[in-house]
Amino acid sequence: MTSTGTIDTTRLGRTDLVVSRLCFGTSALADMPQAYGYAAGADRAAATFRAIFDGPTNFLDTARIYGDGLAEERIGAALRERGGLSAGFVLSTKLDRDGATGRFDAAVARRSIEASLEALGLDRVDVLHLHDPEYVEPLDQVTAPGGSIDELFRMKEEGLCDAVGLAAGKVSTMLPMLRDWDFDVVLTHNRFTLLNRNADALIDFAVERGMAVLNAAPYGSGILAKPSRAGGRFAYQEAPDAVIERTMSMDAICARHGVPLGAAALQFSMRDPRITSTVCGVTRPERVAETIAWATLPIPDAVWDELAEVGFDATDPQGFAD
Repeated sequence: MTSTGTIDTTRLGRTDLVVSRLCFGTSALADMPQAYGYAAGADRAAATFRAIFDGPTNFLDTARIYGDGLAEERIGAALRERGGLSAGFVLSTKLDRDGATGRFDAAVARRSIEASLEALGLDRVDVLHLHDPEYVEPLDQVTAPGGSIDELFRMKEEGLCDAVGLAAGKVSTMLPMLRDWDFDVVLTHNRFTLLNRNADALIDFAVERGMAVLNAAPYGSGILAKPSRAGGRFAYQEAPDAVIERTMSMDAICARHGVPLGAAALQFSMRDPRITSTVCGVTRPERVAETIAWATLPIPDAVWDELAEVGFDATDPQGFAD
């Protein structure tokens, strides 16, 4: 990698979409303090979207559930300000369960895309995922014939999106779906980082099936971006002591080489040839520029060798039991 601020692009799996290998995520721009410990105001979110749309990446990820639609509404406002989505810019959103009832059948999925398109001010999106099925009970609302996965594929046939994906966390929930449906894309989060490799086998399987892989939350939802012995957020929870200690060991290695740990955490994902694009959340416009700098910073091979010696965990970082 170079430090010119240029981000490479690649084809999104088997589709005709071309995406930057860095994608910006929007959940933290939707005022979700329960997940991140803070909220982003409307003005700061608007400035951040301007920085993203004016920057060297062409890929933005959101979801209907982020802030109960607030992320999509803020993106829609930014698009109206710019006169629409620029040619070649790829937008991804997600079908979500009903926030009040928890249901996620075909009818809920249809209402989800309708609400998304209204909020975004668009008549279609580039990539449409089914989101977080591990929280749905019973799961056959999603997987049974005529369920929300079938509805997702029907939306693709209707031209509401170019590509369909599965975006979730729990690997044991995702793998059967990847075996049974021919998704174009799979998105995993918090499970392929310097600290955790829970999704390693899932990534291998998806690549073997020709699916594009999006790896989200390369900082483990915060701790690898801002390491501190006082703690931090890991997989949307307070980091346990073992994670803090491992993080501080990694931070010390990076400090000896003059490399921010956040840059190593981001590039750990971006340098893996299996990963099509790495989805990284930002909360202010300055973080957009910092993320680009981290993504393009030269990192000595010795750093990777020393980080590998620290080790990692392979259990589910959110504590899901099989």
